[in-house]
Amino acid sequence: MKNILVTFTLLGLFSISISSCDEYLDVNNNIDAPDYVEGHLYLAGIIASYQDMYYDLRAMAPLTQMMGTTSGSFDNFAYHSYVSGSDVGGQIWRLVYWEQGMNLENMINQSVEAEQWTLAGIGYAIKAYSWDLLTKQHADLPLKDAFVPGLLSHEYNYQEEIYPQVREWAYKAIEYLEMEDPHEYGDKISSNDYIYYGDKEKWVKFAYAVIVRNLASLSNKNNFTSEYAQELIECANKSFQSSADDATVKVAGGSSSASQSSYNNFWGTYRRNLSYTYFQHDYAVQVFTGTVPKYDEATGEKNVVEDNDYYPYELADKQIICDTFKLAGHYDPRVAVKLATTDDPSYEYMENIDSIKARKYYGGSFAGTAGSVGTAPSFYGRNKSSSYTGDINDGIGRWIYRDDAPYILTTCAEIKFCLAEAYWKLDQKDNALEAFKAGVSADMAFTEKYIYPGDKGSSIGGDKITKDVFGTLANEYLEGPYVNNLSMSDFSLSHIMMQKWVSLYPWGAFEAWVDMRKYHYDLSYSGDYPHSGNGWDISMVDQKWDTDETKVFKGLYLPPAQVSSRKITFDTDNEGAPCYRIRPRYNSEYMWNVPSLESLLPISGTADDYQCSIPWFAYPGDLPTNVQ
Repeated sequence: MKNILVTFTLLGLFSISISSCDEYLDVNNNIDAPDYVEGHLYLAGIIASYQDMYYDLRAMAPLTQMMGTTSGSFDNFAYHSYVSGSDVGGQIWRLVYWEQGMNLENMINQSVEAEQWTLAGIGYAIKAYSWDLLTKQHADLPLKDAFVPGLLSHEYNYQEEIYPQVREWAYKAIEYLEMEDPHEYGDKISSNDYIYYGDKEKWVKFAYAVIVRNLASLSNKNNFTSEYAQELIECANKSFQSSADDATVKVAGGSSSASQSSYNNFWGTYRRNLSYTYFQHDYAVQVFTGTVPKYDEATGEKNVVEDNDYYPYELADKQIICDTFKLAGHYDPRVAVKLATTDDPSYEYMENIDSIKARKYYGGSFAGTAGSVGTAPSFYGRNKSSSYTGDINDGIGRWIYRDDAPYILTTCAEIKFCLAEAYWKLDQKDNALEAFKAGVSADMAFTEKYIYPGDKGSSIGGDKITKDVFGTLANEYLEGPYVNNLSMSDFSLSHIMMQKWVSLYPWGAFEAWVDMRKYHYDLSYSGDYPHSGNGWDISMVDQKWDTDETKVFKGLYLPPAQVSSRKITFDTDNEGAPCYRIRPRYNSEYMWNVPSLESLLPISGTADDYQCSIPWFAYPGDLPTNVQ
């Protein structure tokens, strides 16, 4: 970021140095390069920059075991490491400080000055969302110094300062959006707002959603129930109430006919970013299909069941999402949409419920398509690279892995699960259960909305299920024992957090990683937080067994855990610790702002294991000044 701000500084000094020159030398009046544009003209570019979130999802999805990857750079994140001397994993840093950066600052400041309250409110809502995303990924940031001209270094602020600032911006957004705005914008906002097309009421709900997401990450802090929970509940009740409120960035698509490749979704077939380089992780398949295995707690091995030719392992006694592969199991149809299968390659049985339920799903490992029971397909449903043309191809893709699919920012389902968790922490279990049910229902609606069915009998891509069949199966699942008929005696925090994980799959890996970190990956440790020798050592992390009632993410084990298909070691730089933050963008901070990085506590930003430094939101109490 430093190089960006230095550019602004030098431009500022240059303008001062020529301020006394004659008017004809004033380059700021160049009509071909204006120094001022109307506020609404910033909006489209600011919103479009959100596609860059999907660049960093290539790091987040492997960290959360939503995806595996064979990418030579991003497989480092699957193993909780990083790429030295590289900007990999730093795209959101660039998005916030550069792509939105001064464009967003100018839009907000000009709109406030002109009393264009609608545009100012939208700007503050975007700013709050982006900075919340940024601090959750990188933790401590230059905040107060971010856009101050003339600085040659930029001091960092800790999350304890950044978090309330995010909420302040969100509340400011709500204040402006609810003010009477006398301006007649015509289509100036609606034609540049690719999220809500100028709908103020939805932007207000979005701003409340940002506050909810911000507060939800603090749910494991000691003072959550006394200082944050009630505010979260109040904001959630003013936020999204159905999937119609979901915040998404509309995408034009067009595949090869688009005037620019970037008009297609990053995950679509035309751009090929999911073309068998990224694939569903075996943990995702286990959760979605109800095949979380039972491990022998003495050896960490799985128990083989000889008469099962698809999933040959004994299953854990309690599955949280579904029990599809048990006798008379309860089927969650989201698996048929969010995950991929090579079954039904010619789309003959998209409406045959028995055939749909009988499909087989396979996941890969952290850095390879070969998993514990089979080979993971591409997200388009084949065991080879995708093609969007030809007689047998993947067309424009499917679901949100499609050229014209929107980018997802946040959903009603996510907000309802945040609400359920807050009620749970307040011991209001009845309210928690109702919010939980609303969350699952909202995610069903979200999932169904983007189904793009293929053509029966034709291998040219699309989803292998119709919306009508999905709706039938969704209603059946909702009325079963995993949602509406889930008993209070069985209801647990795991149900809330794992259903939230499913609802975030895979677009919301950022928030899924927040949840995993605030619960410390279900490490087994004593005291307030884990540390070397108490949760991990140089060779292995010690995680709770699934039989432990306090374990939140059942079936989740990190790469160097004590169970089969894991049992490796982290990079030596980690000193045994899992990753808790992404290092700042290399060409911004490690090239230009090293002294500020070095001053960070409890682990210096230049230390080899800085990525393992636990952020403030994940500490039950205050940030310590040294590492145990």
